[in-house]
Amino acid sequence: QVHLAESGGGLVQAGGSLRLSCAASGLTFTIRAMGWFRQAPGEEREMVAAISWRGSSTHYADSVKGRFTISRDNAKNTVYLQMNDLKPQDMAVYYCAARNYIVAMDRDDYNYWGQGTQVTVSS
Repeated sequence: QVHLAESGGGLVQAGGSLRLSCAASGLTFTIRAMGWFRQAPGEEREMVAAISWRGSSTHYADSVKGRFTISRDNAKNTVYLQMNDLKPQDMAVYYCAARNYIVAMDRDDYNYWGQGTQVTVSS
């Protein structure tokens, strides 16, 4: 089992920045990829960014390309999401996810999920 704990959410003005963190624990040696997803009220959960646990493969939703950066620190079993130039449409609960296979962009491909952290962007 893998356990994920997100942190770093909060309230920020439009144009501002936040960095989310996701610490993994448990059977972390089984992780092959991690991702960030978000869900706004009344909307489906959507992929924001994903990263391979080894190597350099990263993927982004078109809506965040050039503004968000996903990275990882294997020594700390932690993945980050640096969010710059935040917009009101980025406001959502952000979830960290992990899977035991190669990186994927579909939420149904992820085995493990964190509890989520709220990101609020004021205009």
